[in-house]
Amino acid sequence: MEIKSLQDELRNNPYPGRGIVIGKTPDGKYAVTAYFIMGRSVNSRNRIFAEEGEGIRTQAHDPSKLSDPSLIIYAPVRVFQDQTIVTNGDQTDTVYDGLAEGKSFEEALEGREFEPDGPNYTPRISGVMEMGAGAFSYKMSILKSADGDPSCCNRYTFSYDKPLAGEGRFIHTYQRDGEPLPSFEGEPKRIAVGDEDIDSFVKGIWESLNEDNKVSLFVRYIEIATGKYESRIINKNV
Repeated sequence: MEIKSLQDELRNNPYPGRGIVIGKTPDGKYAVTAYFIMGRSVNSRNRIFAEEGEGIRTQAHDPSKLSDPSLIIYAPVRVFQDQTIVTNGDQTDTVYDGLAEGKSFEEALEGREFEPDGPNYTPRISGVMEMGAGAFSYKMSILKSADGDPSCCNRYTFSYDKPLAGEGRFIHTYQRDGEPLPSFEGEPKRIAVGDEDIDSFVKGIWESLNEDNKVSLFVRYIEIATGKYESRIINKNV
């Protein structure tokens, strides 16, 4: 699979929807993750990321404009022991609870499917990063309708047990803008992770997202040897 520029992928797609990036820096020192949200409606654009414990939660920027919180207010990032969970919906809690019960990432998601927002039937995308004993591995999942048919949920999990330094994977909800919005297709895209510091990495993503549609961005660098991390949040609504 061709390795791609994350910035180019974002610049060339005005509406990838919500996206998850997971990878490793070229020196092998840091595990990297990013999560961004975009919006076309007033309700979707009326959001910010806020810190909550070791993770984050979406909040309404202007509570008076919040019309339906069901699919837009959730915790995208949570940490269970040495595992960092990143998802585009309330399945973050499903994965967290499943791991706490001794289930695998895949088992935890068995009871979930795509979002009930026909005709788009937005896919649920999820990732989990596992750290421990100086090692790092991760998995990504997408739960999507069968080409827009909600009678069937297609489930795909991608596992990366020894991630290569200097690259990562990028998965997002929509192939492109459209009516209805077409779901992401294929396996997560192979993208380059450069030797930028966290602030340069954040800037590269944020400036590449469509100016009209971008809403919020979260990035975390985790030191693989120690589990220590630093995070950044950018909100368009400030």
